[in-house]
Amino acid sequence: MADELIPIGIIHSPYSSRDQAPRQGFLSDQESDIEVYEQYEEGLDGIENHPRLLILYRFHRSRAFSLKVKPPGADSYRGVFASRSPNRPNGIAACIVKLIERQGRNLRVRGLDALDGSPLLDIKPHVELGDRLPGA
Repeated sequence: MADELIPIGIIHSPYSSRDQAPRQGFLSDQESDIEVYEQYEEGLDGIENHPRLLILYRFHRSRAFSLKVKPPGADSYRGVFASRSPNRPNGIAACIVKLIERQGRNLRVRGLDALDGSPLLDIKPHVELGDRLPGA
């Protein structure tokens, strides 16, 4: 297994800056396109059977990270791992989106908070029973 994450595609979104992107994807009904690189297209087989997807991507324009952050609206600082800050040691982001359509190796999705040009790291089906635990 490689120590480095290799992008499997690229995200095309309407957001060119952090100020334009929603704090969380579910706060927006904007649509984005996910382009999966040709060599990974076969891995999309059956994805149409999953109306919601977990998208993992890279915060490719994050600033230097700090281990303590003050989230918007918070009264005090907390550890970066207790926040959703994009400024993280590895800059990995996760967002659950609604799949609108698939055309070949391109996915049209709604509710993605990624900036345009973000490297796509992985796609997983969102499984409500396993991803939304009671009492969490």
